[in-house]
Amino acid sequence: MNRDLIALQPALVWKHFAAILRIPRPSSHEERIRQYILDFARSKGLECKEDAAHNIYVRKPASQGMEHRKGIILQAHLDMVPQKNNDKQFDFTKDPIDAYIDGEWVTADGTTLGADNGIGVASILAVLEDDTLVHGPLEALFTATEETGMDGAFGLQKGLLQGDILLNLDSETEGELYVGCAGGLDANMTFSYSAEPTPAQGYTAVRVSVKGLKGGHSGIQIVCQRANANKLLFRFLREAAAKHEMLLCSVDGGGLRNAIPREAEAVVMVRAEELGALTEELTAYEKTVIAEFSGIEDEIAIRLDACPAPAQMIAREVADRLVKAVIACPDGVQRMSMAMPGLVQTSSNLARVVSDGKTVKLQSLLRSSVNSEKAALGEAIAAVFELAGAEVQLTGSYNGWNPDMNSPILHAMTASYEALFGVKPQVTAIHAGLECGIIGAAYPNLDMISFGPTIAYPHSPDEKVEIASVAKFYDFLIHTLRNAPEKQ
Repeated sequence: MNRDLIALQPALVWKHFAAILRIPRPSSHEERIRQYILDFARSKGLECKEDAAHNIYVRKPASQGMEHRKGIILQAHLDMVPQKNNDKQFDFTKDPIDAYIDGEWVTADGTTLGADNGIGVASILAVLEDDTLVHGPLEALFTATEETGMDGAFGLQKGLLQGDILLNLDSETEGELYVGCAGGLDANMTFSYSAEPTPAQGYTAVRVSVKGLKGGHSGIQIVCQRANANKLLFRFLREAAAKHEMLLCSVDGGGLRNAIPREAEAVVMVRAEELGALTEELTAYEKTVIAEFSGIEDEIAIRLDACPAPAQMIAREVADRLVKAVIACPDGVQRMSMAMPGLVQTSSNLARVVSDGKTVKLQSLLRSSVNSEKAALGEAIAAVFELAGAEVQLTGSYNGWNPDMNSPILHAMTASYEALFGVKPQVTAIHAGLECGIIGAAYPNLDMISFGPTIAYPHSPDEKVEIASVAKFYDFLIHTLRNAPEKQ
């Protein structure tokens, strides 16, 4: 394997990226990468500091004759997602990433590469190091623990940043300029109950399962209108309960809060003489759902299997209210953007429904680029579950970034890209979280753009970054710095 990353171009970017690969930096373990940046900045005589949220801030004065240009803030996050193949022995808190050149890409041996957002960090360090570049006043903001909670962006103090323009270097498709993203909100619902004993005789226990769905990222793939396993499961439970006495014993649906649920299952008990009818109804229901999602979901499987009878069940009244609340809970795309056709503006994802013998806990992740709309959706979901007797908490709210198609930096960078490469960049937004939304809430007058090189399969051991795209991205970055508008 060719591991000579330093031989790649642009040399300064790859030099710093190669150094970053040797520094363990999974989320919440960023001490050494912070120290690396502080040591580097001090060695170059640059003003630098670490704030209370463990963000690193570096300032570089304007090059001669560029003092009156608008100040630009270069921003990237310090942490990486630690994922590895099952057969890979690796400790992300101790071991360096084993990166190598694979044709036109750089990837890692069995682990995430950390190009998200290590290439952004390396590019900023390259700009700070290169005194031949022409630029106005520069600030570098390296944020902490983005991947697991955007902690650094949330903790960013007001008044620290002085610039007029923020360039977020955390996008993953070269040639695209991102001008908006969704904010988020967690809706956490809890039904408490005293478990009841199941009937001693006359009933049969079965497991109803929904499997084979595509799932996906609850922001990026929500526009695909994929099925939600929790919603499909409870829809059947509701329909079956209208015809049969059905005792809900347990439920376990979904997984990660930001993933569309692929699987869900419930253990129920029905009268033994009604099992045949229930089985026929489930078969018919499966055909109905397959038809509804034709062309979207290819492998829907809804099954009913015998299982041992549990000793306890969810209290009947609670189970009834739970089923009704899940049926009524808003899920999926709620509104499309008028400012940017094809972009989801607001959505919700009923990500998790799980019982533990004392409670049933549910979680929905709400997203919107319009903060008031996100809050209103949260209140609507809260109202549904409060009416059903659940306790509801709305937590973890962060702001979205609404597209501004009249952004001055957008027009300037569009012109720069066309001048450099002969084509216009694609201007778009993402229905997922970027730090721009949070930073913009603290600094509402910032003009912001997010862009980056092409990174494939981030957050997985297949992650790789396209070498040629890094060169184009960096050329575009330094051209943008050189052509920053003058202060008014």
